[in-house]
Amino acid sequence: MDGKTRSDVALIGGGIMSATLGTLFRQLAPDWTITVFERLDEVAVESSNEWNNAGTGHSALCELNYTVEQPDGSIDISKAIQVNEQFLVSRQFWSFLVRQGIIEHPRDFIVPVPHMSFVQGETNVAFLKKRHQLLSQHPLFQGMEYSEDPERLREWIPLMMKDRKLDRPIAATWIASGTDVNFGALTRMLFQYLEREGVDVQCGKEVQDLKRTRDGMWQLRVRDVKTGATYEHVSKFVFVGAGGWSLLLLQKSGIDEGKGIGGFPVSGLFMVCENPEIVRQHRAKVYGKAPVGAPPMSVPHLDSRVIGGREYVLFGPFAGFSPRFLKTGSMLDLLKSVKLHNLSTLLAAGAKNASLTLYLIRQLMLTKKQRMDELREFVPTARDEDWRLVVAGQRVQVIKRRPRGELQFGTEVVSARDGSIAALLGASPGASVVVSIMLEVIRKCFPDRLPEWENKIREMIPSYGVTLRHRPDLMRSIQAETAEVLGLHRMEARTDA
Repeated sequence: MDGKTRSDVALIGGGIMSATLGTLFRQLAPDWTITVFERLDEVAVESSNEWNNAGTGHSALCELNYTVEQPDGSIDISKAIQVNEQFLVSRQFWSFLVRQGIIEHPRDFIVPVPHMSFVQGETNVAFLKKRHQLLSQHPLFQGMEYSEDPERLREWIPLMMKDRKLDRPIAATWIASGTDVNFGALTRMLFQYLEREGVDVQCGKEVQDLKRTRDGMWQLRVRDVKTGATYEHVSKFVFVGAGGWSLLLLQKSGIDEGKGIGGFPVSGLFMVCENPEIVRQHRAKVYGKAPVGAPPMSVPHLDSRVIGGREYVLFGPFAGFSPRFLKTGSMLDLLKSVKLHNLSTLLAAGAKNASLTLYLIRQLMLTKKQRMDELREFVPTARDEDWRLVVAGQRVQVIKRRPRGELQFGTEVVSARDGSIAALLGASPGASVVVSIMLEVIRKCFPDRLPEWENKIREMIPSYGVTLRHRPDLMRSIQAETAEVLGLHRMEARTDA
C-alpha cells in the first residue's frame, strides 16, 4: 500500500486502553476521525484477553498490597481508597454505556463475586485484623466482614477449608460487592461500537516507527503483517496503548519525557480447574500475601472466573521471566529497550532488586509438584489431575528515572509537553481503573478542550471532579445505581436474603 492516510487521532494497540479512549473521544468529539492499529489479527488478544489477566475488578477490597504496613506498625490505606474510587469511575462509565445501549448485556463482561483476603499465622492475622478495622470504618468499604472462626470461614470458602489443618491461626475478610470482569469481552464490545461509529480499526497492522513532522503532526510508519508492505499514516494526536511494546514505541518517538525510563518484563502462569464438582464449591476471589521479595503482581489468589459463560477456578500467578515485552513479542524486546539514556537506570534497578531476581529464578525452577504444593496452601484437597497450567500475559514493570532504578508497580501515563502524544506504561491495577487513566490522558493532552467537554464528562461520570471520600452521600448513590445498571445488585440481594 502506497501513499499516506490521515486521521485526527491514532490509537496504537487493540486493548482495553485504546478501546476506552476511543469511546470517550466518540462521545466528546464525534466529528474527529480515529484510526486504530493492532499488529495481531484481532483485538483483545494480548494483555486485555480474559486468559491473560486475573479478571479481578481491582477495588482494593481484597488486595493486601494496596494496604502497606509501615515500620511503626501503622497501615497506610490511602492507596486502597484511591483504587476503590477509580474503580467506581469505571463502573459509572460502563453504566452510562449500558444506558445508552452501547453495551447491551453487562453480564457478558462483569459479574458479582465476593472479594476476600485470607491469611495464616499470628503476624498476618494481626495485620489483617488491623486492616479490617481501618477499612470497615471508611464509607467505601462498608459491609466488609472479618472472622477468625473456622466455622464462619467454612461458610465463605468451603473448598479452602475442607480437610484444612487448624494448627495455626487463620483469618479472612469477606465483602459482597466484589466483581469478576472479563476485560477481553468488554474490549471487543467497545471496538464493535467504534466500528459502527465509523472508526477505522485496522488489525494485522504494526506501527514500526513514529516521528514528529515540521508542521507538528505525527508520522507513523505502518507495516501490513501479512504482506510486508508499508505505508505512512499522519495524525494530530497519538496514543500508545500497546502493552509492553508501549515503551519501545515511546522511545522511538524521541520525546524528552520518555528518556531515562526502562522496563522489566515479568510473565505470569495460572493453575486452572474446570471440574464442575470443584468449581461449584468456590465462589469468591481470595487474595493472600505475597512472598518476601515477590512483586505485587505475584500475590497468590484463588479466583472464581466466568469466561465465555463458563465457570472456572484459577490459582496463581506464578511468576516467570521472558525478555519479550508481549506474549507474542520478540526475544530481543528487552535488549532493544536498552539505550544510553536509560542504561544507568537499568543498572541501578539490577542492584536495588536483587531479591526480585532471586525470586524469579526460584519461580522458573518450580516443578508441577511444587506448584501444587503452593496451591494446597489454599486448597488442601487439590488433586494434580484436576488442575492444568496456563501461560498468562506479559507485564512490563516500569523502571523509574527518579528515584533511579525504582521499579514502578502500577500504571503511568507519559505524555509530551505539548500534549500531542501519550503512552501508557505499567501493569496492575491497569484495566480496572482504565477510565480514570484515560481521563488523565485527556486532561494532560487536551487542557484547552476540557471546559467544553466537562458537562458531557459529568453526564458519563457523575462524580467527575469530586473526591468521593468527602461525599459519602454521592458515593452511596453511585454504588447503588451502578450496581443496579450493571446487575451487581443480584449478589447483594442474595446475601441479604
